[in-house]
Amino acid sequence: MSGALAARFSGLLNNRWGRIALALAAGAGAALVHPPFGFLPGLLGYPLLLLLADRASGMKGGFWVGWLAGFAYFFIGCWWVAEAFLVNPAQAWMAPFAASLLPAGMGLFWGQATLAYRRFSPGGARRVLLFAALFALLEWTRGHVLTGFPWNPAGAGWAAGSAMSQFASVGGVYGLGLVTVAAVSAFAPLVDAGPRRPRLIAAGLGVLTLAGLFAFGAARLSAARVVETPTLVRLVQADIAQDYKWSPEAYHAILGRYLALTAQPADALPDVVVWPEGALPTTANDLLAGPDAHAVAMALQTGQTLLAGLSRGKPDPTAETGARYYNSMLVLRDMGADQLNLDAIYDKHRLVPFGEYLPLGDLMSRIGVRSLVHVPADFSPGPPPAPISLANAPAVQPLICYESLYPGFTPATAATRPAWIVNVSNDAWFGKTSGPRQHLNLASYRALETGLPVARATPTGVSAMIDPWGRIVDGKRLDPGQAGVIDVHLPQAAKPTPYGRWGDLGFAVVLLFFLAFGRRSAGYRQLLR
Repeated sequence: MSGALAARFSGLLNNRWGRIALALAAGAGAALVHPPFGFLPGLLGYPLLLLLADRASGMKGGFWVGWLAGFAYFFIGCWWVAEAFLVNPAQAWMAPFAASLLPAGMGLFWGQATLAYRRFSPGGARRVLLFAALFALLEWTRGHVLTGFPWNPAGAGWAAGSAMSQFASVGGVYGLGLVTVAAVSAFAPLVDAGPRRPRLIAAGLGVLTLAGLFAFGAARLSAARVVETPTLVRLVQADIAQDYKWSPEAYHAILGRYLALTAQPADALPDVVVWPEGALPTTANDLLAGPDAHAVAMALQTGQTLLAGLSRGKPDPTAETGARYYNSMLVLRDMGADQLNLDAIYDKHRLVPFGEYLPLGDLMSRIGVRSLVHVPADFSPGPPPAPISLANAPAVQPLICYESLYPGFTPATAATRPAWIVNVSNDAWFGKTSGPRQHLNLASYRALETGLPVARATPTGVSAMIDPWGRIVDGKRLDPGQAGVIDVHLPQAAKPTPYGRWGDLGFAVVLLFFLAFGRRSAGYRQLLR
């Protein structure tokens, strides 16, 4: 950095309004790393945030630079949530509040991280470890507190399936984020005053860490071999826009489109057909109790299994409406003679606030806020995710919609490990925004963490078959606005990954080491002298 440029940069860091502008730029840059942008220089937003926290005026100032950066990060990363509220004109007034209040709330986690860093930072190059550890700890907290919202954690900035993403098989997406933020933040001391040697060592260690991530990932991918199993899966994407779905005249047209795609001729008969979440504008109760169940059976062949994302009601005299409602995936099998058998049901466990249930329901209802569900009451959560056995295919772990954001929902021990994950999702709520592409990337990290293939089906979004290394199988993808089917042989699962065996244990160990070493270690200080 030239002397004049360094002086100007230092002036911005030491000026209140300059820090505000740089904080917003840091968050925006980090957000642009994620799909569909892929702007990798945005990773420099993390060392910039570290420097801003250093120059902040006390702990209060430390909080505000983090909150501003977080607000910009989540505004760019999550603006698409407003699209869901524009589907129904009566709820459109809520769109600007959704687009602003969500990033404002999520920014609190970044603010807490920089506040704690400002309080405990030891100074010198070793502060990089403390910054990365506190940031990663609050990222993990964001993914767990109040059911969590783990959208776009720092580690998921690397495109799933790339060499840089493969470390998620060891440390999960949070561990990858911890290492990534530490590595890029190691460039921050370069602008410090004082001896050059410790600053250059810190930056060199950052470069070596990034190179190590790439080398590990490249080696892992060089040994990756996709082996097809005999199980043939058909993923159905009917290209149904959300604003069309709930019009009274739409039901039979939508059903007809799904039936035609299900029955579409193929060289080989699919064993499993997958319909997305919210496939039909009706409940499973009405579908199975009426004549349309016969039509579904006619579209299937004897022995075929249909995994269908549908809402359902269950009588419950203790509920206010006399029933409880669930966002479910039904396992339906054609038994011959055009008869369907309900083999199993998976009820969504982790529900979306405001989308599927209303936090502080009474208060929110009084001010006119409603959830987006099209059933008489909010959805109820089902039990924790567990694999489902199928009659004609290997056991599968269902994940509905944004359950695919959560690491650790899929069992990994030999006795309970499924052979694949199916993620049915209704990304039609978000149109052709960045949301569906980011959702695909995040769901692909579940393949990386578990070593299991992931099958995704959406009404319109991105439907795809993802191999156990997080890569989309060649030619097996449908993008927003496309209708059709994906017929693909289910990839064989890879060996259980370290993350699959131990979960976040490795992340916790490295996190504690960074916290302790970055705060107090004399040995590290001597190394960098």
